Amino acid sequence: MSEELEMACFQIITYVGTARSCFMNAIQLAKEGQFEEAEACIKQGDEAFVQGHHGHADLLTKEANGELTPCLLLIHAEDQLMAAETARAFAEEFITLYKKLA
Repeated sequence: MSEELEMACFQIITYVGTARSCFMNAIQLAKEGQFEEAEACIKQGDEAFVQGHHGHADLLTKEANGELTPCLLLIHAEDQLMAAETARAFAEEFITLYKKLA
């Protein structure tokens, strides 16, 4: 595995890990009735997620061009990306639910 691929994978993992943390924080804030702060966390998470998504898209382009062979680290990065995306969906649902209960 090249150092460039390794760094790209770790960047994806870092960005989407940050995003997932923001989404989980948003749920906790909504639970406490802090809806504006929860929405701000969602926005912050979205910004981090987009960075991870761009890194992933770049790697997909390289793979499509035959410039890269998938590896376990890339698969892990993709798994983390999907976990963050799922966390965002759940966060939105929880925020909506907590607003209805407030």
